[in-house]
Amino acid sequence: MDTHGFLLSLGARLRAARLERGFSASFAAEAAGISRRYLTEAEAGRANPSILILARLSEVLGLPLGSLCELSPDRSRERIALVGLRGAGKSSVGRLLALEREAAFVELDQRVEELAGLSLGEIFQLHGPEVFHRLEGEALEAVLAEGERTVIAAGGSIVDSSDNYARLRDTCHTIWLRAEPEEHFARVVQQGDRRPMDGHPRAMEELRTLLRRREPDYGCCHLQVATSGKDPEAVANEILGLFASS
Repeated sequence: MDTHGFLLSLGARLRAARLERGFSASFAAEAAGISRRYLTEAEAGRANPSILILARLSEVLGLPLGSLCELSPDRSRERIALVGLRGAGKSSVGRLLALEREAAFVELDQRVEELAGLSLGEIFQLHGPEVFHRLEGEALEAVLAEGERTVIAAGGSIVDSSDNYARLRDTCHTIWLRAEPEEHFARVVQQGDRRPMDGHPRAMEELRTLLRRREPDYGCCHLQVATSGKDPEAVANEILGLFASS
């Protein structure tokens, strides 16, 4: 059994369940009779909780014990899903990972556009986020049905749909490509996309606010890789190294 992968998956489930219930780490740890530090280590995949501790945590979080201990890392490791804000490097890093792993590369937002016959902007303008996330869920299911050896670049807003994000985490090895707000902004502008600034004099402040709001959800990914100051090749090699060492 891939112990490292299992503990990472277990930690992601613990953190996701705690955040979904709105519990702080201190509250959940105290209720389960463990230290906050131990819970934090468990959520990061760096601790190996006993069955008794898992039983107490499952009771606190309102989850069946079996759902925490389900063995599914092997399949999820075949599918890699990159998560993060625009400008995180999901597309460039994803293509490099797919090439190295001889896997298919999929831009989930592009699949949504193909499904709707509209651009993302048109979908949001005409139908709103609810319809977008319904289409996103359909597109994700179609991608999952195509095979297990895939690298997926997920849209930054997938975390705003609890169902789609949970499905992504359950079926893929999720990796948050993390960067500073200024770097997200600069990369988008370097790509020739001026939309962040057009008509938005407080665009940088809004981006920081959005990142702060989404950080707890992005933090539920199995892995986090810092991308600030790194080119796509360096980030891709770091991810490949993490997989090779586990």
